[in-house]
Amino acid sequence: MKKITLLLIVLLGLTHFILPSRCEEEDAKDDSADDLGEEDDDDDDDDDDDADDTEVKEENGVLVLTDENFDTFIEGKDTVLVEFYAPWCGHCKQFAPEYEKIARTLKENDPPIPVAKVDATKASALSSKYEVSGYPTFKILKKGEPVDYDGDRSEHAIVERVKEVAQPDWKPPPEATLVLTKDNFDDVVDNADIILVEFYAPWCGHCKRLAPEYEKAAKELINRTPPIPLAKVDATAESDLATRFGVSGYPTLKIFRKGKAFDYNGPREKFGIVDYMSDQAGPPSKQVQTLKQVQELIRDGDDAVIVGVFSSEEDAAYEIYQEACNSLRDDYKFMHTFNNEVKQFLKASPGQVVMLQPEKFRSKYEPASHSLTIKDSTPASEVQEFFKKHILPLVGHRKQSNDAKRYTTRPLVVVYYGVDFSFDYRVATQYWRSKVLEVAKDFPEYTFAIADEEDYADELKSLGLSESGEEVNVGILGEGGKKYAMDPEEFDTDVLQSFVMAFKKGKLKPIVKSQPIPKSNKGPVKVVVGKTFDDIVMDTKKDVLIEFYAPWCGHCKKLEPDYTALGKKYKNEKNIVIAKMDATANDVPHDSYKVEGFPTIYFAPSNKKQNPVKFEGGKRDVEELSTFVEKHATKLTHKKDEL
Repeated sequence: MKKITLLLIVLLGLTHFILPSRCEEEDAKDDSADDLGEEDDDDDDDDDDDADDTEVKEENGVLVLTDENFDTFIEGKDTVLVEFYAPWCGHCKQFAPEYEKIARTLKENDPPIPVAKVDATKASALSSKYEVSGYPTFKILKKGEPVDYDGDRSEHAIVERVKEVAQPDWKPPPEATLVLTKDNFDDVVDNADIILVEFYAPWCGHCKRLAPEYEKAAKELINRTPPIPLAKVDATAESDLATRFGVSGYPTLKIFRKGKAFDYNGPREKFGIVDYMSDQAGPPSKQVQTLKQVQELIRDGDDAVIVGVFSSEEDAAYEIYQEACNSLRDDYKFMHTFNNEVKQFLKASPGQVVMLQPEKFRSKYEPASHSLTIKDSTPASEVQEFFKKHILPLVGHRKQSNDAKRYTTRPLVVVYYGVDFSFDYRVATQYWRSKVLEVAKDFPEYTFAIADEEDYADELKSLGLSESGEEVNVGILGEGGKKYAMDPEEFDTDVLQSFVMAFKKGKLKPIVKSQPIPKSNKGPVKVVVGKTFDDIVMDTKKDVLIEFYAPWCGHCKKLEPDYTALGKKYKNEKNIVIAKMDATANDVPHDSYKVEGFPTIYFAPSNKKQNPVKFEGGKRDVEELSTFVEKHATKLTHKKDEL
């Protein structure tokens, strides 16, 4: 009992000490709340005085700018550092303390330099204006004009750069990108060993996005040894130059070598441009020093071996060969030699080009090699045609890696099975290929290839052959995107011969993946399926705007109300059709309508169904789409200003 009494006394004593401290905490909280309440009252007063959203708030020394207050704040200021960030961005969160240090440091500068931030996920107008595509993005505004910052992301580096730009006599360095006009174009381009030229339009969104990457690449390539210049042409102001070089869209990039134009097929960001142009600056053909190099390619290669044989680099035929190779250097591997041992092996004389197929693709139905003699009068185009004519064997190996470069010709007869040229499976692979060769020799007008069934599982599925149960399946990829499948049966030469002959005689029906034809299709937007594509989109009596969409695509869902409104707008135009097609559930039976992303929109004029116009670069709303329709319409019945 005494122990319990003693315990109670101790607990009462502790309570005596705890309660005052708790009260002090509550009092502190109350005082703090009172202080906050007073500040809120002040803020309310400020809000009453300033209802235009132009007030600039400060967070830990960093000014907070928005679409509403940005221009007012920037106006009249010499230098301002601005960070465009996203609240969810890990790099932005990590850098926040460093940025606050930068703000404190620059505030102590003489004169102080404002440091601000913009939530780019909310300030969409500013993000668009300053082409913000990643976070964080830093811009130094000098008298309102943006100066990109792409240096180290550290306090010292950023502060030093901002102070440099803030100097009264600072001027932006001249662009590394050359500006070409009709007055200097030929002089610059004709004298350059290699130069990349961009034809652009000032209003083009793609051009604006390319501009900073292009300039960064120009700065790096101009310091290369030897330098590779980059240039640009305002195609809207220099229309004669644009027409001369067949510019029909923006931006168009072309490589010039001593005045001769070649298509640019490389990336469109700094590092990609630098790497691609560095490679392009080298010779298109690699010199073969030893016979072993050629023998290894013939024994183990997967593509035709092309070797030009010459006396020296001063040989006129060598110059023609190099010119011919330049246009095709992205798609072919070219070699040349001055070596006598290689010449003897190839049985070639100086001035000749020899093409040989690797051993695994040779057959008794075709020559082992082809040769062309280049004379002083031989045009480069003739040499290029020689390359293209003999690049494929009678029956080659179609793969994902060579499909786009080697097997675009239609009709293409493809035999699918387990293709494997490794040592253990080569005999089985060649067994089936030999049967294909026997048929291919009788149809020189068609291209034949074998393809691994696993590599082309999706294609087999589209042909309806993925569950055939046969070891070997056959399909024909015809012109205009049409596909034909051989009925599953045991594969042999006779079966393949009959199938190809039936195709030649027009007796086969193409396979078209299609949703059911809609029972009612009277809405403002016509629904197109695989089976109705030709009837609706290819109708030569009507202009058709067709949207290819995917049901899961967010951009497509966002477009839907505008697209429906567009359909209603032109509903009374009997010869203009606004249509849509689920490209995931239907085949697009014409190659001219390539779908590489969603949504993809084409305008199919009544008189140019095989040459539709792709909608690119504009805002996908009623106004922009209407402008696009009316620009290309051939069947508009009433005046545009009435729409």
